[in-house]
Amino acid sequence: MEKQRYKGILYIICSAFCFALMNMFVRAAGDLPSIQKSFFRNLVAFVFAMIILKKNDIPFRCKRENLKYLLIRSICGTLGILCNYYAVDHLVLSDASMLNKMSPFFAVIFSCLVLKEKVNVPQALFVIGAFLGSLLVIKPTFSNMDLFPSVIGLLGGLGAGIAYTYVRKATLHGEKGPFIVCFFSAFSCLVTLPFLIFDYHYMSLTQIGTLLAAGLAAAGGQFTITAAYSCAPAKEISVYDYSQIIFAAGLGFFVFGQIPDLLSWIGYAVICAMAVGMFFYNNRRIAA
Repeated sequence: MEKQRYKGILYIICSAFCFALMNMFVRAAGDLPSIQKSFFRNLVAFVFAMIILKKNDIPFRCKRENLKYLLIRSICGTLGILCNYYAVDHLVLSDASMLNKMSPFFAVIFSCLVLKEKVNVPQALFVIGAFLGSLLVIKPTFSNMDLFPSVIGLLGGLGAGIAYTYVRKATLHGEKGPFIVCFFSAFSCLVTLPFLIFDYHYMSLTQIGTLLAAGLAAAGGQFTITAAYSCAPAKEISVYDYSQIIFAAGLGFFVFGQIPDLLSWIGYAVICAMAVGMFFYNNRRIAA
């Protein structure tokens, strides 16, 4: 059992590194629309997901009653990716990653609203603390030129949080994880394709290669995080997902020469502290 937990930790750290790489490649692809970047990212993920479906003999169809859950998951997930990519292009890499990591806290809120899961006072305080920490990253003043992309980045975390809630809703109603990933990737490609056709921006071979690398990194992140949660429960390993901020800060510094300001570092510390606090609180509740 202990060996499985360590494997889960290793997988989730690998996943965090993959998603940090994805954001780096998205930024490195240059001045392209977020929708165009999203299309290529999801196209690679779709191909990988289809291979997994074929390998495991899972049909590409869902239960009729689950279609609405999959559509809400896909709409919110697509908006979340677009917002995240916009933030990645306009903010320090670690700031964009940190704002996207608000998604677990939004998931707590929407799990209460959608799944009717009870949120008690300590959990609510952790969510409020994380939001206050995000304000240190956003720095909401009219003189802050990064205010708009910071708010967009936070909305990306919101979209992802709602999407994760409906992933849980769909899995509770019998849908397989690989099918949910495949459905989402196909939906995102179809939704963004018209924009790509009518407003396609020329890409060099380097940019195409960089976006394909972003897609490969995203696929790696999705599959390793799935492997992580198959090895150990979320309550035991989820906190290690915040290692993405360390990877993002390192990649941002070495690749783009970015250095987050003091308020951002304090914001990171507050949000990570709230994540660790919720992690240990949930563990203690389950053990009691």
